Amino acid sequence: MLGKLWASAAELASKTPPNRNRTIDLLRALSILTVVLGHWLMAAPWMEDGEVRGGHLLEAAPWFHWLTWIAQVMPVFFFVGGYSNGVTWDAARRDGLSYGAWLDARMRRLMLPVLGLIGFWAVAGFAASLGGVSSAKIMTASRIAMLPTWFLAVYFGVVMLAPAMREAWRRFGVATVALPLALAALADVAFFRWDLRAVGWLNYLFVWLGVHQLGFAWLDGRWRSRALQAALVVGGLVLLVWMTRFGPWPISLVGVPGQDVSNTTPPHLPLLALAAVQFGAVRLAEPILERLLERRGPWTATVLTNGMIMTVFLWHSTAMMLLFGLALLLGGVGLHTEPASGIWWWVRLGWLGVFSLGLSVFVAFLARFERPAPASAPAAHPARQVAGIALACGGIAILVLAGVGEEGAVARDLCALGLPFVGARLAGYSGR
Repeated sequence: MLGKLWASAAELASKTPPNRNRTIDLLRALSILTVVLGHWLMAAPWMEDGEVRGGHLLEAAPWFHWLTWIAQVMPVFFFVGGYSNGVTWDAARRDGLSYGAWLDARMRRLMLPVLGLIGFWAVAGFAASLGGVSSAKIMTASRIAMLPTWFLAVYFGVVMLAPAMREAWRRFGVATVALPLALAALADVAFFRWDLRAVGWLNYLFVWLGVHQLGFAWLDGRWRSRALQAALVVGGLVLLVWMTRFGPWPISLVGVPGQDVSNTTPPHLPLLALAAVQFGAVRLAEPILERLLERRGPWTATVLTNGMIMTVFLWHSTAMMLLFGLALLLGGVGLHTEPASGIWWWVRLGWLGVFSLGLSVFVAFLARFERPAPASAPAAHPARQVAGIALACGGIAILVLAGVGEEGAVARDLCALGLPFVGARLAGYSGR
């Protein structure tokens, strides 16, 4: 089967247009695979005296907080997304397509696979409850499994704004990067100095929209100077060290259970410093990466990976939680070592192999749905699409924060599970 997949990817790779930026495709695949590996390492449940303890690597190994500066790759995904959204919007303008038609084409590919994951956990949560699994375990498992979708809820909003921000970039240039960054700084001041915590949540828009704008700069060939790119790396790194050493921001660039402040929930300024480092670094490395991807093998591997990357992203946590559950049913096999101990790392290597096998089952059955069939009817009015996307994002946000299965929260669960389906239907992404 793998040989057939490789042959199909090789055929597709051979048809790549000469002007395609292959580095963008590579970065998309690598950033998602890094997220997957990070999640598979961070979750560290273990058994002690016959009881299951919910462990987390960042709690057990504070020294690992520094390594999150490498593992946190969401800025890469957002500026890569900006590049891709810019390419497709420019093409839509040349072809005379409307905003509604463009949004429909972008969002159907993103939203429909998410509905499959949500539907799975609706059924799995109900079945587990009938099977006697405690509500606390169902809630924990579903929250972790749904965690990857927080990014999509934010990204959906950024995609809706992408055409307007692309036109703003054409007119105002770097100011469209500076303004979101300035607003993010003001939101952080409100969050830390004035204790207006609710204002900090606006940074989900300000931070990620500002990073997304960097993709337009890349697309238009701006900031080609090697000196400037190197300055972004060095300057961003200096700022990152200064912020986490002398400011109110923690060292870890991903959330740590029990920590009062997280750099990601909501996003804070260190993520912008990291974005500068990563943007400068990939622009510096672009010529080397392009030469590498001119070779048939690396480019075919990139095409193959991107053909299933959405499935990998959405289902990797579900595969992990189901396999942890199976291990508990078998007496806690593989879960009797304390997280971050010497032997734990060797055991976790084995778990990574098991997770990969489990995920491969989902990929084998679900990757084919990553590219839905063309819509059989015209795109819905943009207002309907925006309203539908907003409903879907609301449901996803509830699922990420609360999961399903909490005792006495049936109405909330039904609302959270139903909103994405209602939103997709309203937007015209399903049933067409």
